[in-house]
Amino acid sequence: MEITYFAIIIGAIFVNNVVLAQFLGICPFLGVSSKVETSLGMSAAVTFVMALTALVCWPLQHYVLNAFGIGYMQTIVFILVIASLVQMVEIILKKVSPSLYQALGVFLPLITTNCAVLGVAISMIQKEFTLLQSVTYAVATAIGFGVALVLFAGLRERLDFEDVPKTFKGVPIALITASILAMAFMGFSGLV
Repeated sequence: MEITYFAIIIGAIFVNNVVLAQFLGICPFLGVSSKVETSLGMSAAVTFVMALTALVCWPLQHYVLNAFGIGYMQTIVFILVIASLVQMVEIILKKVSPSLYQALGVFLPLITTNCAVLGVAISMIQKEFTLLQSVTYAVATAIGFGVALVLFAGLRERLDFEDVPKTFKGVPIALITASILAMAFMGFSGLV
């Protein structure tokens, strides 16, 4: 049975959310989610990198790695592609939006090691998606990453104004909030 684009999109954003269901990309999820504005910037950067990763890695896998029988080099090649793309995004952001570049700080180069980006690249090959399905999956997964990031940032901003017990302030309440958010997303598991 052919998977529909609607199923790919809903599945990637809600059902198999890369952060809240697959637990990939936790470092930027926790590190950049203190403000909604920064979360939106990180989401846009990750979306751009994931879309380009799909556009570059899919043909590399099918026309180079598979053609020459070196599919075992997939992870190394994909990491090199992702690192190059992140460097490009970093250079562009530094020129176009210096304030966002400063706000993202160390987390922008960490997109290179964001396992969510590599996970999407490998997953689209394992699922045997076409190029268009791969790009759709990558963009939808990045949107799901962004949804989780922005929701979590909004909750964290709200928690700053709440009376949280002293022992739970900071990281403990952030982790509790993240786990409740992940459980809430489990409710989508019957959709696709």
